[in-house]
Formats: sequence, structure tokens, C-alpha cells
Amino acid sequence: MADAALLQQLAPTGKLRIAVAVAPSPSAQFAIKDGDTIKGTAVTLGKALAKKLGVPAEVLGHASSGEIQNSSADNKWDVAFLPVDAERKKFVDFGNAYHLLQSTFLVAPGSTMQSVKDADATGVGIGGVANTATFRAATAATPKATHIEFKGVDIATQAMLEGKIQAIALSRESLGGVATKVPGSRILDDAFLNSTTAVCVPKNKPAALAYVSEFIEEAKASGLVRSALDEMGLKSSIIAPAGLKG
Repeated sequence: MADAALLQQLAPTGKLRIAVAVAPSPSAQFAIKDGDTIKGTAVTLGKALAKKLGVPAEVLGHASSGEIQNSSADNKWDVAFLPVDAERKKFVDFGNAYHLLQSTFLVAPGSTMQSVKDADATGVGIGGVANTATFRAATAATPKATHIEFKGVDIATQAMLEGKIQAIALSRESLGGVATKVPGSRILDDAFLNSTTAVCVPKNKPAALAYVSEFIEEAKASGLVRSALDEMGLKSSIIAPAGLKG
């Protein structure tokens, strides 16, 4: 059992509240619904962290990483596993990274786009999930395009099926699942974002941050991160090197 001072920062309610983003297909951060159960890499890591702490785990599903980010000061969750970017660092404190993240575009059936540069054009509608690191990077990389925010991946996917957008911005892992739902769509070979996915806690909890960072390093070394990814079919996902900060 962890000491009382640490638990006051990391599990103040007596349980570890794990915030996870739920999407139609899994990734290093996205979990999926399986009936009434939420499962995913972040869920596996969060539950292992709770076990190490000696407290119960509570998995809290959210529509997006932006929703998690925006509630960080509301004492609604204790730990999350999110893509890193400068904007998000204003809301949460990142610990060590466990995954190397690359994001690109899924382009609609019949599209002639071959690269990220091709998406940067007037008249190209690009969809993404609101308040996410990925969509911020996509917007910065394609200033000439029209950018349309959606609450979740499933809504963006439907918009592409209805011909309302020509591209969807997501991590390469997540796009693999989305592509199966949009026959004829393609994932571009290049990328507009190379970043990391890392453990994080709400701001100004230094003991909690140090503990979760140590946990991530142990999880990488023990093979837990690899098995958590593989369990979700993410066998090509790349684990961050030892000691890499988020």
C-alpha cells in the first residue's frame, strides 16, 4: 500500500479514477466499448497502477482526450494516458511516455490526395476530434483547408461517409480501424505529427507525477506496455524508449 501523502495526491477518494477516451477502434490512448465494459491499453495500464497502489480502480469513459483535458481541474479523475502537445501541457502535467505517436490523414474514396501537403488546399474539408493534440497539429499543417471539429471519431467517420469531409485526422493506429468503416478510403503514407503518448495527472501533484512516471518505466521494462498494446491488436505500435519524458 502506498503512503498516505502519495494517496492524497493520486487517489484522494480512496480509489484510482482512470480517465480514458472511448472511440470506435483502439489505439495506444483510445479504449473501446465491449458491451458494458471499457477495454484498452490505457485501461490495462490504469488498472495495473491501481493494483500497485493498493486501491480499487474506477474506469471513467470520455468522448475524447480533449474532454479529459478540459476536466483536469475539476477533481473528476486522477490519472490519464494522452497524446502530448504544448497546448495540453497547460492543463495537465505529463509524466513519462510509453508510446511513439504518429498522426496522419484518412482520405475519402476517390480522393486524389497523396500526401499531407495535398490536403493543404482551399475546398478540402478536414475533420477531427475537438480539443485534441492531433487535430491541433492537423490544423497547423493545413492552414488553407477547412477544419471541422467533431465530438468523437464515430461522428467524423459518419461525416466522411456522407461526403461532408474529404479527410479525417487521427493517429495512424486509430485510422486503421476507421478505414474499415469507409470502403475505398486510404491512409496517407506521410504524417503531420510525430509525438508521444504519455501518462499524466492534473496539475501541481508532484508526488503523483513522480510515482506514475516510475510506474510507466516499470511497465515498459516488464513487458506490460507491449502486452497491453498487443492485446488490443496494436502489434505494430512502437513503445517509447526508456526514460523518455512526455
